[in-house]
Amino acid sequence: MTLLKWIGAIVILFWLAGVLLRLGGMLIHWLLLIAVIIFIVDIFSSRRKRT
Repeated sequence: MTLLKWIGAIVILFWLAGVLLRLGGMLIHWLLLIAVIIFIVDIFSSRRKRT
């Protein structure tokens, strides 16, 4: 896994913990949004490298 995927996975785990335990409020949701953006950027950048 690339560094971006690791960071994204960690952020999603924290988001799930926040949803289940009701911790963090909006901070967790902002971190999830950042993780989704990181995954999208990583997907598009890896497609460009293959072709």
